[in-house]
Amino acid sequence: MEDEKEELKTINELEPAEQLKMEDEIEELKTFKELGVCEQLISACDNLGWKNPTKIQVEAIPHALEGKDLIGLAQTGSGKTGAFALPILQSLLEASEKSVQAFFACVLSPTRELAIQIAEQFEALGSDIGVKCVVLVGGVDMMQQSISLGRRPHIVVATPGRLVDHLSNTKGFSLRTLKFLVLDEADRLLNEDFEKSLDEILKVIPGQRRTYLFSATMTKKVKKLQRACLRNPVKIEASSKYSTVDTLKQEYCFVPAKYKDCYLVYILNEKSGSTSMVFTRTCDATNLLAVILRNLGLRAIPINGHMTQSKRLGALNKFKAGECNILICTDVASRGLDIPSVDMVMNYDIPTNSKDYIHRVGRTARAGRSGVAISLVNQYEVEWFIQIEKLIGKKLPQYDAQEKEVLYFLERVTEAKRFAQMSIKNNADGKKKRRGKDEGEEEEIEKYLGFKHNKSSKKFKRR
Repeated sequence: MEDEKEELKTINELEPAEQLKMEDEIEELKTFKELGVCEQLISACDNLGWKNPTKIQVEAIPHALEGKDLIGLAQTGSGKTGAFALPILQSLLEASEKSVQAFFACVLSPTRELAIQIAEQFEALGSDIGVKCVVLVGGVDMMQQSISLGRRPHIVVATPGRLVDHLSNTKGFSLRTLKFLVLDEADRLLNEDFEKSLDEILKVIPGQRRTYLFSATMTKKVKKLQRACLRNPVKIEASSKYSTVDTLKQEYCFVPAKYKDCYLVYILNEKSGSTSMVFTRTCDATNLLAVILRNLGLRAIPINGHMTQSKRLGALNKFKAGECNILICTDVASRGLDIPSVDMVMNYDIPTNSKDYIHRVGRTARAGRSGVAISLVNQYEVEWFIQIEKLIGKKLPQYDAQEKEVLYFLERVTEAKRFAQMSIKNNADGKKKRRGKDEGEEEEIEKYLGFKHNKSSKKFKRR
C-alpha cells in the first residue's frame, strides 16, 4: 500500500522546474499563428483538419519554440503528438536553411503501433517540406530498416530495444548529431522494462539537446527524470493528474464471473451499431473471445503481443477500415493509438494497475468527441475497481443490465465458447503434428546421410 501511495505522488514535487497549471478553460481561442508556428506548418495543420490548437499545444508550443525542455501531462487524445512534432519540424526548417540535418530528432515509444502512428503524424505534418522519417520497431526485418537509415532520415521514431540493436549493429548509424529527444508515454518508458535500453541510448546521444517528456499520466520518478538530463524543464499540466475527458460516459456492470462472457455479448448486442474495443488481461483471452464472438456472428478481430507485427498491423487496419467493428485487445493497444471512430471501450478484465484504465478508456471520446466506457467487474475484481475510482476521483454509475435478458444469451454463448475452445485446441494440435512430422523426416535424412542438420545455417554437419 505504501508503494501505491508513493506512485500516486504528483508531478508537482519534481524540482527544479517552472510549474505551469493551466486553467480549465482558455478564455480566447488561440490560433497556431499566435503560438508562433510558421506558415508552412499552419498549412499542414489545415490539411489535417486542425483548425485551432488544443490546450496542451497552446501551453507547450511557445515554450518549445523558445528552446526549453518540457514535461507535458495531458489527457489522452488531447493532441500531445502535435505539441512536440510542430516545434521539432519548425526547428528542422530553420536548421535546414544552414545545412542538411539528418537524424535531427528521435522519438521513443513503448509500443510498436504507437511508434508507427507518431511517424505517420510527422510525415503528414512535414509532407510539404520533404521530411523523411524512419520507424525502428521489433517484428520487422532489421536489414530493411538499415537500408532506410542509410537514406539519412530527419526523424527516427523507435521502440528502445530496437533502437539499441541498430546503434550496436548497424554500420555507420549513430545519433551524434541529435538535436531533440522525445519520450512519449514517458511514465512507461521510465519503468524498469525499458531501463537498460534507455540507459544505453542516453549514453550515446549528445548532452546538449532538447528533451521532451509527454504522457497522459506521470508518476514520481525523480532519479530517472534527472538521468534523462532535462535542463530546468517547464512542466505543463493540462489536466488533473489522473483524469478522463468530460465527453466520456463511464459506467460499470457488476457481473458473476461465470456469466462474464454472457454480459459481454449482451452489451455488444445492445450497442450493435458501435465500433468497440474490448480489453482483456491475457493474449490467450483475446484469441478465445474473438472466436466466440465470430461464432455468434459478430465481426471481431484480436490483437495482442504474441502476434507478428504484420498481423498486428493487419488487424488494426481492418478495424480502422470498418471491416471489423470489434477489436479484442490487450494493453498493447491501450497507449496512444488514435482510432477516431471508436464509440465504446469495454474492460472485459479490470486492469490490476489503475493507471492502465486511464489509457484504455482514452481510446474513445478523443478530440472533443463523445464516447462510452463500460467495465465488467466480477466478485474477484472489486478491489481493483475501487482503486480506479479513487484514482479518477469519482464514483461511477452502474450500467443498467437486466439479468433475465442477459441470460437469454447463455445457451448460445456456452455453445459458441465450446466450439471456440475446440477450434483453438485443434489448431494447436495440428501445428504440433506438422512440427512432429517435419522433425521425423529430418531424423530420417540424418540417419541416411550420417550428417546432423544445422537449422540456423541450413547445412548438414558431420556427426
